[in-house]
Amino acid sequence: MSDNLEEEYLRSRQQKYKPSRNKRSQSSQGKRWIVELKDWILTALVVFVIMSLLNIFVFNISTVKGQSMQPTLWEGEKLFINKITLSFANPKRGDIIVLHDPSTGMNRKEYLVKRVIGIPGDVVEVRDHLLYVNGKVKVEPYIDTAIQDSDFAPITIDADSFFIMGDNRHAGASKDSRYFGFVTKDIIVGRAAFIWWPFSKLNAL
Repeated sequence: MSDNLEEEYLRSRQQKYKPSRNKRSQSSQGKRWIVELKDWILTALVVFVIMSLLNIFVFNISTVKGQSMQPTLWEGEKLFINKITLSFANPKRGDIIVLHDPSTGMNRKEYLVKRVIGIPGDVVEVRDHLLYVNGKVKVEPYIDTAIQDSDFAPITIDADSFFIMGDNRHAGASKDSRYFGFVTKDIIVGRAAFIWWPFSKLNAL
């Protein structure tokens, strides 16, 4: 008889304290979920800050718009833009750069992609539809036609300025230094390092 009473007593204690243990377990799981959520939010915030700083000071991704750089670059291609190199050196002849559009008016864009043709002190001219830099014909394997726009007389590039053109030399195909003049380094965003999309055209520039 006493054994039966003892078993009933133990069962009643288990039933009494079981809900309490379940509540403590649920509370503990809830706290763990909150801690994990805070960790995820903190990690996402740190990654966002780091990527934002890299985007501002180190690199950028730019999408080609328009046809002014054909046949080298085509609309929709995405470029990896190296921004930090220009902190230590000026653009060189032949570099493809991204810059703020210095023009005004209805057709002004936020950014342009062009090629550096002349650097400070260079003399640039177009004669008989051929590009000359410092008196010599510029060899341009990246173009597919002679310059179809008008010739222009020799001009000397100012200090701290650059002469830029699009690779598309068909008539009226590129708005560049022939249209808005020299550009200064302060409006240049960075140098296009390579095409990264589409992957089939992954290539250094």
